[in-house]
Amino acid sequence: MQAPAGVPRAFFARDATELAPLLLGAVIRHRTAEGAVAIRLSEVEAYRGNGEDPGSHAHRGVTPRTRVMFGPPAHLYAYFSYGMHVCANIVCAPDGQAAGLLLRGGEVVEGLELARLRRPTASVDRDLARGPARLASALGIRLEQSGADLLAPPFTLELPASPAVFATTARTGVGGEGGGAAFPWRFYIPGDPTVSPYKRHPRRAP
Repeated sequence: MQAPAGVPRAFFARDATELAPLLLGAVIRHRTAEGAVAIRLSEVEAYRGNGEDPGSHAHRGVTPRTRVMFGPPAHLYAYFSYGMHVCANIVCAPDGQAAGLLLRGGEVVEGLELARLRRPTASVDRDLARGPARLASALGIRLEQSGADLLAPPFTLELPASPAVFATTARTGVGGEGGGAAFPWRFYIPGDPTVSPYKRHPRRAP
C-alpha cells in the first residue's frame, strides 16, 4: 500500500523509540462531519511487541485487538482504557513487527471550538488534549476506527519543520516491569503546558 503525497509511509517503518521524538511537534488532524480538529503533539510513549516489551498490549503476540499493531505502519490502533475511554496510537515499525506510539498529549491548533464542545469538562484550553483519553476525545476518534490509515482521509499527519528538543522518563501509568526505569520511553517537550503529569499506576498500555 502506498501513502498519498505527503509524509511517506516508510518514515514510520522504524523502531518506536527512534520514531517517538521525531513526532514531537507533528500535527495530527481528523476531519468529521462536525468539522476538523488538529493537535500538535507534545507527548508520546513508545511501545514494542514481539515479546520485547512487558508493558505492551502486543507482548504476548497477535490477538483480535492487537492485530493492527502487527500490520503496516502509519495506521491507527485505538483501544478502550478502563472500558470507558478511547486512546489512540500510531502503528510503527516494519509490517509484522508490532510497535506503536501512544499519543499522550498535545495542543489544539485547529478546530478549537469543536474540541471545546467535545471536552466540556476542560476548564482551560491546555487541558483539551492533555492526556491520552482527552486527546482522542478532542480529535473525535472512535474505537471502531482502529486500523484506519492515518495518511489518508479523514486523517492527515504533518511533520514538524525541525526536530523538537525533548526529554524522556519512564512511561506513565504503566505498572510492573514495563513501567520501570528500564523503559524510559515517554518522550515529551519540556515546559510545554499540554504535557500530561507523570503518574505511575498499575495498568498496561500498548
